[in-house]
Amino acid sequence: MNVVLRAVHDSDLPVFYRQMNDPEALRMAAFTPEDPADWAAFQALWQRIRSSGDVARTILADGDVVGSTSVYGHPGEREVTYWVDRAYWGRGVATAALRELLAEVRERPLYARAAADNTASRRVLEKCGFTVTAHASGFANARGAEIDELVLTLKG
Repeated sequence: MNVVLRAVHDSDLPVFYRQMNDPEALRMAAFTPEDPADWAAFQALWQRIRSSGDVARTILADGDVVGSTSVYGHPGEREVTYWVDRAYWGRGVATAALRELLAEVRERPLYARAAADNTASRRVLEKCGFTVTAHASGFANARGAEIDELVLTLKG
């Protein structure tokens, strides 16, 4: 499967919105918007992302829009994130996309967070060089409860 990144287009947003409203994906990600079905809030979020200094990319697999990935935050505290359509889970898409993003964004350190029980996301991050550096907890909107999370770091 050929995985590439490109700039986010307006036409990607309805695809991202659909992906972000998959109940299984929401549960797995855990730390999601309070109301992922709020289209206006979703659009406002992407408007902020695209007008900021953050790096946001669309993930294409064999030419199809299958997710997004980005680096955001203040220098020295920047985090990576990604979201891949559930139909593409377990096929190496997230790992390939994150590797491409990390090749584009060379600053280090970079951080990532994942629900402690999201072993698939942890594996993606570790394959890309991240290591667990802290444990935390936070309220996970998608689960309606406080859960454990991992903080991972990619050092220079």
